[in-house]
Amino acid sequence: MGDTFVTMEMFQAEGRTVLVIGGLGGLGRGICSAFITAGANVIALDTNTEKETAFRVELDALEAQFSVICADATTPEAYVAAQTDASSRGHWIDTLVVCATPPQFTKAIEDYDWDYHQQMIDVFLKIPYVATTALLPAMKEHSFGRIINITSEVFEKSEPYSSAYVAGKGAQIGWTRSMATELAPFGITVNHVAPGFIPVERHKDLPQEVLDGYLATVPTGRFGTPADIGAACVYFASTEAGFVSGQTLLVNGARSPH
Repeated sequence: MGDTFVTMEMFQAEGRTVLVIGGLGGLGRGICSAFITAGANVIALDTNTEKETAFRVELDALEAQFSVICADATTPEAYVAAQTDASSRGHWIDTLVVCATPPQFTKAIEDYDWDYHQQMIDVFLKIPYVATTALLPAMKEHSFGRIINITSEVFEKSEPYSSAYVAGKGAQIGWTRSMATELAPFGITVNHVAPGFIPVERHKDLPQEVLDGYLATVPTGRFGTPADIGAACVYFASTEAGFVSGQTLLVNGARSPH
């Protein structure tokens, strides 16, 4: 019949090593913080390390096992550096969280060019592919792995005037579902967390009426936070979620799928 009762403290990550791509961005820092709080060793891979110093000050109280790799996440060399960092401390990377995102612009279809579409593909499809193929041998060797893609509610909502972004997220979601089936026999789960609109630093110039307009559509009456996304990632990465794969967890205050 299997185990009926869980006797340990749930959703902990002691001894685990997590690579967070885009780990110094607004959502990325929330994800890193959640894993660190859960006891994991965390490596943030990012191209913009300007926020590293301030983030380390926040982490000091946690005595965090945290490091930063500054590299282009579309290149295999980035993952060689991350794996070297982990192995130097006696670890291997068992969990991958892809939270990278390019600049986003809302436009009518005729106002987009293909270069913008290609950027979406490079970030939302190429990065998961390159990262996974780099980290997969160790995951297969240990018969354990967690891959978590940060997608978006926009795919479920069929957001207008964001066709390139929505298409990129759709590709990422399709890839995730296929990988979940392919990698399940190896003890590796592949899921995605789909946030709603969560205001972070890159949204600081948005007009207040845009913020108010979105908030009016959220049944819970508040914006989500990076910590909300981090908590969802810790769940998917947990031992307890080992039978959950190929799934989308919408974190948007009950806004979807309405």
